[in-house]
Amino acid sequence: MAQAVPPPAGSTAKPQDTEQWTPVPPVVTPGRTDGAAPSDATVLFDGKGLDQWVATKDKSPAAWDVKDGVLVVSKTHGNIETKKAFKNYQLHLEWRVPTDVTGSGQARGNSGVFLASTGPGDAGYELQILDSYKNETYVNGQAASMYKQAPPLVNSMRPPGAWQTYDVVWTAPTFGADGKVKTPARVTAFHNGVLVQNDTVLTGETLYIGKPYYKAYDRAPIKLQAHGDPSPPLSFRNIWVRELP
Repeated sequence: MAQAVPPPAGSTAKPQDTEQWTPVPPVVTPGRTDGAAPSDATVLFDGKGLDQWVATKDKSPAAWDVKDGVLVVSKTHGNIETKKAFKNYQLHLEWRVPTDVTGSGQARGNSGVFLASTGPGDAGYELQILDSYKNETYVNGQAASMYKQAPPLVNSMRPPGAWQTYDVVWTAPTFGADGKVKTPARVTAFHNGVLVQNDTVLTGETLYIGKPYYKAYDRAPIKLQAHGDPSPPLSFRNIWVRELP
């Protein structure tokens, strides 16, 4: 509570004048830990199956492996994405580079989470996943970068074998009836609890070659990448999302 300061002489203002009582925010029960899904979250993966996911290429059932409660990338089966489409949201996911990871640069533990999957393959907006623990590469391609657009503020990578966490707030772009951008996409992200993207404004979708540009869309799935680099596959666990206004 702010220290009480008397109003200017002659003022009739009262404390109640600036008190807001409605609407009352809904009650959300938090998880037992900061990484556990709260009561209003949609659980996308809890170690028990892939009912919430399909193959990006043809929307068939997702064929990645689930072993001991962990989702393992299948590079032969390609990208997977959520059955449900989202607009604005809070996302939590955990990922792990295997201890026996090999390679260097972009060929070492490469994957990605596409915050909006706007088409086949790697179409959309990618938050990079990579082994960036003592692994040099271009900075807008390291872990926690918005790929080829925005390097992370810091490198907060844990070593291979340790679980990494991403907590993301995604504000989707909006478009007018003519398909032109009304408001750009924005991303705030924490990597292992450390702020790495601070309300970052994007200039378009992720492109490997060329400058980003926007394509109009309304809602989109969340996509996980099966990158074709030759290193051993990554794993995921504890993925959930909360839709936001």
